[in-house]
Amino acid sequence: MNDRVTVEIKDGVADVRLVRVEKMNALDDAMFSALIEAGERLKTETGLRAVVLSGEGRAFCAGLDMGSFEAMASGGRAGNRDTSAALLTPKRTQGGANRAQHACMVWREIPVPVIAAVHGVAFGGGFQLMLGADLRFVAPDAKLAVLEIKWGLVPDMAGMVLMRGLVRDDVARELTYTGRIFSGEEAVTMGLATRVCSDPRAEALALAAEIAGRNPHAIRAGKRLLNLMGEADQPAILMAESKEQSALIGSANQVEAVMANLQKRSPQFAD
Repeated sequence: MNDRVTVEIKDGVADVRLVRVEKMNALDDAMFSALIEAGERLKTETGLRAVVLSGEGRAFCAGLDMGSFEAMASGGRAGNRDTSAALLTPKRTQGGANRAQHACMVWREIPVPVIAAVHGVAFGGGFQLMLGADLRFVAPDAKLAVLEIKWGLVPDMAGMVLMRGLVRDDVARELTYTGRIFSGEEAVTMGLATRVCSDPRAEALALAAEIAGRNPHAIRAGKRLLNLMGEADQPAILMAESKEQSALIGSANQVEAVMANLQKRSPQFAD
């Protein structure tokens, strides 16, 4: 995994970096495996409070490796796998994702907030990977695109699930039909990014540290509710709110949050 993705955990914050620098962190078979391995590891990491996902070098992620498109041009299949089998195989996650989709969706499944720090480019699969995070901090001059139409394809790494609720229907259609490149600033305006930052990774790490100082059980409960919000009906969401709150009220960490505020000191939470 380490030649594609590295993970460093300090004070409850996982600093996850795509490190295929010479290829602008493009997605090949090994990168898909590394993203899934890193995400699955973090789903069960003890003491984890927040995650920052970023890319080393000139870009966050340039999308699918050019070698895959060259294979398609010669009548072959993408990478070292049969594309049709990979897309249609019944071997899917509990949430319904195939392998490529899982590389993006796994970040939503991690029980703590994930912040993507995006610079350079996030094209195609790289753009969909960015969408898998809870929050997306982008450089003002970052270049983003739903680029699949350039290659005669459609977004297939959970892009349709992840764009849903972020942008208007017509905006998603325009980006999908044209593949046009847009800036980090426009991404914020459209709702596809959270904020523009001169140094996205530094600001993402700072926010992750702030989140790490909150009641970890409340943060995890909040993510469960927010994930549910986009797919459940009103009665289910209202009941989930009540259940999560009932579990939190009077718990050790919730009491500690109250006492720390009253005593004007930093809280000391237990995992």
